[in-house]
Amino acid sequence: MDRIENVSACTIRLPLDRPTTFATRNVVAREYALVRVRGDDGVEGIGFCYGGNSAARLVTTAVVDLLAPMLVGEDCHAVERHWEAMYAEALLQGRVGAVMRAISILDTALWDRNARAAGLPLFRFLGAHRTDLVPAYASGGYYLEGKTPQMLGEEMARYVAMGFQAVKMKVGALDVRQEEDRIRAAREAIGPDVLLMLDANNAWKDLPTAMRHMRVLEPYDPYWIEEPFSPDDIDNHARLAEASAVPVATGEIEAGRWRFKHLLERGAAAILQADAAVCGGITEWRRIAATAASFGVNMCPHWFHDLHVHLVAAVPNGQFVEFFPDSEVLNFRKLINRQLEVRDGALVLPEGPGLGFEFDPDAVSAFAVEPWQGIGGGDGSGVSA
Repeated sequence: MDRIENVSACTIRLPLDRPTTFATRNVVAREYALVRVRGDDGVEGIGFCYGGNSAARLVTTAVVDLLAPMLVGEDCHAVERHWEAMYAEALLQGRVGAVMRAISILDTALWDRNARAAGLPLFRFLGAHRTDLVPAYASGGYYLEGKTPQMLGEEMARYVAMGFQAVKMKVGALDVRQEEDRIRAAREAIGPDVLLMLDANNAWKDLPTAMRHMRVLEPYDPYWIEEPFSPDDIDNHARLAEASAVPVATGEIEAGRWRFKHLLERGAAAILQADAAVCGGITEWRRIAATAASFGVNMCPHWFHDLHVHLVAAVPNGQFVEFFPDSEVLNFRKLINRQLEVRDGALVLPEGPGLGFEFDPDAVSAFAVEPWQGIGGGDGSGVSA
């Protein structure tokens, strides 16, 4: 039986090349929590999450001080048991947020480690519903200083020229007519047949405001409206879903299968965007996907295409991976040694073992807030199979 020998964690702060604005915040840097879990067979798995614009140390502290001591010496393959134990241990510290992200990245690292030990890419280890290409949409359309509607349209058109038949842009930061100018420019640039997703990033506080925007934006045939309200305002998500012809998508910062079940039962989401690095890891993401399937709802996970390409490929109701064509917003791309291949607007599934990539040690060293901290035998440096 292979046992967990070492768990180590590191915090990264990576400035954006250009400050970027959402409907609700401005981002100048991103912080990531990284983990490595090594078995006594020498095989190592990795996990990671976005820890916020600051204070990602909260995640790595939860890994090192709260959760890692529970794992060292335990069976590498008892992932479901470890999830239940970590969740129970962390009830007082937080069932969502930084502590659940710590559980998520440790769970992901265990799945990655075990897939590598088996010599299989993660999507095959998980059950492989798809084995070649995975549908994706190009995510962008952020607010930048000096960026005009015409420039937004040109950006969306570039994604279509890359082969993508679905694209996403931000909404919610400007007044209704300014937003209409932006979405009109995007629709005219991509044509009538390309799917156009809208992401409000929790911009609206009440149903009348949301409906005023939706009445203006609906003629441009949005495929979905994402995160229209605070994630805790489930009732207004449900009311908007009933009042608008545009499907509601949400769930990117939800955690735990129970909240997703509540969203589905309330009719508050037609598309779930559960992020495995947020919701409880691969173990919990799979439970959420199975629950969604029983409601006839598809999974279009948020963020981290390098992770989610495997998960979308592994379930029948995996619909789209959110893909970031460059590192301007998802600058996590700068921390790893391999990028996904795009073919005909879809993502090519990697055939290397596990996730199919490693952390780039030079990039990690350059942007680390503090050195790797390890629990268990060895120095925590790890050797990947």
